[in-house]
Amino acid sequence: MTKIITCIDGSAITSSVARAGVWAALKLNRPLTLLHTLEKHYQHGADDLTGAIGLGAQAVLLEQLTELDEQKARLALQLGDELLQRVAAEARNDGVEAVETLQRHGDLIEAVMNLESDTRLIVLGRCSQQRDNFQAIGSHIETLLRKACHPVLIVPAHFQPPTSFMIAYDGRESADRALQKVLEGGLLHGIDCHLVSVKNNEPELENKFQQAASALTEKGLNVTSAWLEGDIHNALSEYQQAHHIELMVMGAFGHSRLRQFFVGSNTLKMIEKSPVPLIILR
Repeated sequence: MTKIITCIDGSAITSSVARAGVWAALKLNRPLTLLHTLEKHYQHGADDLTGAIGLGAQAVLLEQLTELDEQKARLALQLGDELLQRVAAEARNDGVEAVETLQRHGDLIEAVMNLESDTRLIVLGRCSQQRDNFQAIGSHIETLLRKACHPVLIVPAHFQPPTSFMIAYDGRESADRALQKVLEGGLLHGIDCHLVSVKNNEPELENKFQQAASALTEKGLNVTSAWLEGDIHNALSEYQQAHHIELMVMGAFGHSRLRQFFVGSNTLKMIEKSPVPLIILR
């Protein structure tokens, strides 16, 4: 059975990411996999000391620094394991029956890709604990979005189970694929749906938009449709805020104005600024 792969790193956003993973696991009735990676490579910096000290003193110092690196690595491994066990216990208390923990050394993207055949949904935080230290999970988002074949749920600092979501539809092929995944997926069923479109040059967009709304309604969703005008970012952001929408869904990659906005050069900037969770569909 495919799983909800939830990436945690011990930062302040970990609790929100874990709650999102639990929500998805319960909603989809899927096992929850908690993934933690140890990416940092400890460097003793001995090269910087070459020439500043004698050979004897350097050998002793190198030995001490190597020992210190090994201690740091052992502590990082222990902290990661304790984090996984704590989050797993909380997930079980929240009702998830099947929970597994995985700890991997190396790159997060590689670790996630190695689980691809077992993946139903990938959940990760929008950024790490410190904005200036954008080296943890958040820095991997763009790479992950370009490689992953599965939906990715990007979680902000605060997460609560959403009661409404917005899907932007532009009538093109990738938008239809994203719509189909919403229809078939089940994660968003039972949640109020806002189907919106920003006017573009796509032929017969209005007819396609109506068909999309009908398909969502026939699936049992409570659908509100809206046509927007103007700048894509401002139009969608203003609509999201005006209607207090708690989650946004979008297709990834392509050449339309809408998709370029979401996953082009502005991807990370948009993800950083969105106040609500995002689901990126391929």
